[in-house]
Amino acid sequence: MKHVLLDFDGPVCSVFAGLPAPEVARRLREGLLATGEKAPAGSEAETDPLALLRLVADARPDLAESVDSALAALETEAVRISRPNSGGESVLRACVRSGRSVSVVSNNAGAAIEVYLADHGLSGYVAGVFGRVTGDPSSMKPNPRLLVEAMEAAGAKPADCVFIGDAARDVEAGDAAGVATIGYANKPGKDAKLAAAGAVAIVDSMQRIADALA
Repeated sequence: MKHVLLDFDGPVCSVFAGLPAPEVARRLREGLLATGEKAPAGSEAETDPLALLRLVADARPDLAESVDSALAALETEAVRISRPNSGGESVLRACVRSGRSVSVVSNNAGAAIEVYLADHGLSGYVAGVFGRVTGDPSSMKPNPRLLVEAMEAAGAKPADCVFIGDAARDVEAGDAAGVATIGYANKPGKDAKLAAAGAVAIVDSMQRIADALA
């Protein structure tokens, strides 16, 4: 295995630990209303900002790009006060030491991910960042698109890669891209969901993966 494809929120850091996801969703919704637009049906109860982006894009495709840009700005604010996962940093360092390349593949905005990596001195450990396509939430996992783009950029075949993610949608995206996925169960009950989705292995600590890579 020469290439590691790594999810961001969870494995590398807890993006919304400092600026909670429900608050981000609220601010995103209020920003939409402030422009005189009507929030789509079901959005008032939505506390997941990425799911809210999908809702808006489905109901008003013409607003998808502007709302996505607003969310990217909020994500950038969030990553500056997020909670790092020390095991995730260990995985990055272990990959470099063992001659493996790492691509970050995430539903979060690429700009926010790059800010986080730069702030924490980790940019040099990552070969590429593949966040959702701006204005196109259909590009997000479980769609395999971002994984495929990461592999193409690395000149890698699926058999030469492993994907590490903490959600069933990550495993589903990996399966669709032909890549084996290691599930990171960072919360109670996640192990069962990751196993049901088809993860080839499940760990409860990113440090375990770093130790195995080393």
